[in-house]
Amino acid sequence: MTTLGPDGRALAAPDQALAHEYLAEYRGHLAAIRKDLLAIARGVDEIDGKQLTDRVLRAVHSVRGARFFGLVKISELAQQLEDSLALTVSPGMAPKPHQIGVLLRATDRLDELIRNDGASNNSDIAQIIASLRRLNANPPPGEEEGGASPRSRLKEGIRARILVVDDDVASRLLLKTFLSRFGECDVAVNGKEAVEAFRSASGQGQRYDLICMDIMMPEMDGREAVRQVRAIEETDGISLTGGTKIIMMTSVDDMKEMIGCFEDFSDAYLVKPVSLVSLLRHLKSYHLAA
Repeated sequence: MTTLGPDGRALAAPDQALAHEYLAEYRGHLAAIRKDLLAIARGVDEIDGKQLTDRVLRAVHSVRGARFFGLVKISELAQQLEDSLALTVSPGMAPKPHQIGVLLRATDRLDELIRNDGASNNSDIAQIIASLRRLNANPPPGEEEGGASPRSRLKEGIRARILVVDDDVASRLLLKTFLSRFGECDVAVNGKEAVEAFRSASGQGQRYDLICMDIMMPEMDGREAVRQVRAIEETDGISLTGGTKIIMMTSVDDMKEMIGCFEDFSDAYLVKPVSLVSLLRHLKSYHLAA
């Protein structure tokens, strides 16, 4: 079976030992998610609640990396579970018992798919996906952080704020030219500049909606820059799923690197030369382009 990356390109067949290593790790994450969800349901103070919420979101986000092993249904269910968690489980808001029940059932279904990963792509997940989507149908008040949501801003014609980070002049020019059609586009030549630009923008209340981040750069590589960006957001009280969307871009077609980017809480991974069609598809999914 040919494994396709998020941009639709064929990836090298995944090493089976590596796949089993990560699948075992994912199962460990799911066990932790179940435990933390039950703790949240019992009620915890605000500080512990935030720690639990962030931990749950990080764990389920990493499971989305299953797509790199061709496990599309596992990745799809993890994505939907993450969206539902972001709307349902938040510090200071006690989820209802039926909401926790749906989230626990989705976690158990993910575990079943991972246990039987060879047949997972042929599994029927429509029912649990529908249950999760019903949770999303009526998001709780205050789910939009930092003002209007990207969807509502797009409808109002408000342009996005975008940061392109790449040490290659040609790549920066291509991305800036393309992305300037959808928003105000700044550039940085390495990770250190990117973190400084992000900190400055956040301090002025003008957070970036999207960062396109190269990985291999001097001064500071892209993955370290992402970790620092997420740390700034955490200090500012911005939840992991409410933060800036980050697309990693690199010429290195390496599965461990891809999985690592998801574990750093990046949102997508594109292999250079970047397909502008794939990039546009991500912009639309983030409601940054019509």
